[in-house]
Amino acid sequence: MVRPRPMKIIEITYRYGGTDATARTRPADAEAARARLEDGSRSIGALLDSLTEGTGTAHRVIPVDPRDLGIAPNAQGAPTQRPYAAILGCSDARVPIELIFNEGPNDLFVVRVAGNGLGSEVLGSLKYAVDHLGGSLKIIVVLGHSGCGAVSAAVDAFLDPQTYLAVAAQHSLRSILDRLLVVVNGAALRLSATFGPEVVRRPGYRAALIEAAVVSNAALAAYTLQQELGAADSYGLRAAYGVYLLEARQVWAPRAESSECAGLAYPPADFAAYYDFGDAVLRTERIARLLDGVAV
Repeated sequence: MVRPRPMKIIEITYRYGGTDATARTRPADAEAARARLEDGSRSIGALLDSLTEGTGTAHRVIPVDPRDLGIAPNAQGAPTQRPYAAILGCSDARVPIELIFNEGPNDLFVVRVAGNGLGSEVLGSLKYAVDHLGGSLKIIVVLGHSGCGAVSAAVDAFLDPQTYLAVAAQHSLRSILDRLLVVVNGAALRLSATFGPEVVRRPGYRAALIEAAVVSNAALAAYTLQQELGAADSYGLRAAYGVYLLEARQVWAPRAESSECAGLAYPPADFAAYYDFGDAVLRTERIARLLDGVAV
């Protein structure tokens, strides 16, 4: 009889301690907001990674501000909405935004849609956040994720146009693919320009194209939000992007100005910078391994 190997238990607790001492301050600016999101992501990732080591119980306590539950002393009516970050994420159920960033209620204004695309409803929701929550809001983050189903479908439609016919008459689905196909085409052109036309024969070409398109889509959406909402001019808001790696439980964001890929990054400032960003994506170890058909 084979006995199961003992496993470590993880407990994540949202706790209000009964005093105002549990109140958490909000970041003062976009850079502080980005740092808090990155710190939260790293700490949760490390907590989950610890499952492979030893036994026992690992605890994580996320303090809850009593004001955000409407139970602060002398509280009247509903809590005031005061998120410090707006997150545009994918609908994928494997990407729990608040948990990924180690946050509790009223910390994040979350919008989720397949492929984290910028449709009119998404832009309207984020415009509301900027216009009505600008006093607390410091950063808008576009968060893609590895192996995105919507981006994968767009890549498959690009590689085999016959698959597009299956959704051609379904406007709601086609509109998602159409927005993503522009980014997929751009990523494919850059792959061909960098590695030559024979890159399509590499064993992991499809997987590499998906990941290059995922991060390009997130960066382009962040750039668009910066321009569309005038984020840099409103309360010091900035837009940023990143990709949540499901298999590694980390946030990944290649950037043109350095070889750093961990955490969140600000989008390219203009077309020339976006071109350099595309080169930076293709230089990453992740894309190289995927092209060679190596698991990441």
